[in-house]
This record gives sequence, C-alpha cells and structure tokens, in this order.
Amino acid sequence: MEETKESLTFKGVAERLTLGITRILENMPGVVDVRVVEREPSEKRSLLSWEQKNTCILPEDLRDFYLTTDGFTLTWSVKLDNECVPLGCMMINSVSSLCPLLQPVSLFSLPNAPSLADLDWEEDGAESGRGCAPAAPHFDSRSRIFELHSCGVNGKVCLVYKNCTTGVVAQQSEIWFLDRSLCWHLLTATFTSYYRLMITHLGLPEWQYAFTPYGPSPQAKQWASLYQPLTFSSELNFADPAGDSHLNKLDPTKAFKGKAKVPVLKKKQSTPCSLGSTAKSQSSAVRHHSGGKR
Repeated sequence: MEETKESLTFKGVAERLTLGITRILENMPGVVDVRVVEREPSEKRSLLSWEQKNTCILPEDLRDFYLTTDGFTLTWSVKLDNECVPLGCMMINSVSSLCPLLQPVSLFSLPNAPSLADLDWEEDGAESGRGCAPAAPHFDSRSRIFELHSCGVNGKVCLVYKNCTTGVVAQQSEIWFLDRSLCWHLLTATFTSYYRLMITHLGLPEWQYAFTPYGPSPQAKQWASLYQPLTFSSELNFADPAGDSHLNKLDPTKAFKGKAKVPVLKKKQSTPCSLGSTAKSQSSAVRHHSGGKR
C-alpha cells in the first residue's frame, strides 16, 4: 500500500516537472518507451557544499529545482521497422554531476600542454567590436562554467558565470550552449527559461542548434518537422523573415523539363539541271561583259 502511494506521489511530481509532456509524447504516432527517472530531492547541505566549493551562488530557480528533484532525465524512443530507436532526451545533471567544464591542471601534465584556455586569444578591442551580441564566456579564470547537460557528441549545455574574480563569490549566471566547434551561443538568461525550451523542443536531437547561425543537421530537421511541426516552422520563419529561402527549392516543371532540340539546317544539294543552268548563266554573263568591252 505504501509503495502504491509513493508511486502515485512520484507520478504527480513527474507530471508537474514535465508540464504534462509525457502524456503528449505517449499519444504521438510511433512514440514508445517514454521514461522518467525517479530521483530524490537534494539536501540543502549538498547545495551549500557545492556553492562553497565552487565559489558560486546557485540561481534561485535552479536551487528550487534541486530541492524538488536531484536532477532530471526523460527519454523516449520511436518504433521503426519493429525496432525501438532512442530519439528524445531531456536531462539536467544532479548536483554531484554539476562539475566544472575546465578541470584543474594535473601535476603530471606537461607544462606547455594545450588547453581550452589557449582559445581565449582575442583582445578586448576585438570583443567590443561585436556590436549588440553578448560577450561570450571565457575558458580561463574570467568565467566559471559548469556542465548542465552533455548532449552526446553534439555539444554541452552549461551554467556560466562571467566576469569572475579570483576569491570573489559569483552570483549572476546564464545558460549557454557550447557547440562542436567550441563556439558559444546564448540560450537563455535563466534556468526556468531554458527548462521550458527543453520541454518545448521535446528533447529532440540537436535542438540547441536552432539557436545557432547554422542550425541543426538535415536529419535533425526531419525529426523536428515530424514531431514538432509548429515550433519547427516558427523557428524557420524567425531565423529567416523572408521564409525558408535558405533551403534548396525544387521546381519540378523546370528540373524535369526536357531540353528543346535545336533543329539542324541541312544544305540542299544542287541537281544536274540546276548546275547546267548556272553554268549557262555564267557563260552568258562573261560574253556580255566581253562584248561590252569591244
């Protein structure tokens, strides 16, 4: 009886956490195996320990989230040819897994070994010339970066504290996406906004690339157009106000229209009669010309 109550309690919590997205996924065609991992709430002392260890203050909304559940994982699959293929994944790391992106340098590493901090070669003048775009995080001590979700091989979603000073507690944070080319893209200013984005995009592959200049891959676009048509079409219009002109358009009337053949003009062969008449006319012309001279 107690186990039944606990399962119902967790189901209610999961329903509130997912904003009812589990029922929507289960009613979608081809979607199977929708799973939400059950986790206990974090303890306040573990949150305080994390803040003291990393010299950062957790955002209020993220703190409330961890006091509700120590992380979040929702996965779902699709059925293709009688085989379940994992597709969607929504994940927030637990407090213990909210680790710095840049690990401390080991004593056994080479003194001149390359690191991500070597990418921060731009000067302040170059950064100020970027216009209205927000300043990207740094890989050195000027920023403190923590991994919220490792998106497989597609990149990393990070909790970022910028303009940090050694020994000073950082308080202001943002959610950024680090893509495969190690370029930064701002997702949201708060954790709540990011969480809503993640739920809205159903955890589809490469959904974070919708907020980059180059967008997701063609395969990811196909999945998005199938399971997220409204949001996918609106994102295309937002990225390109003139429509989807960046997509290749195929006009069947032009692509499959046969080329018109240019008629080849054939020279008419002269007949023997015409040759004879031509010769007579030429000889008479010569005689007339010679008679005129006399």
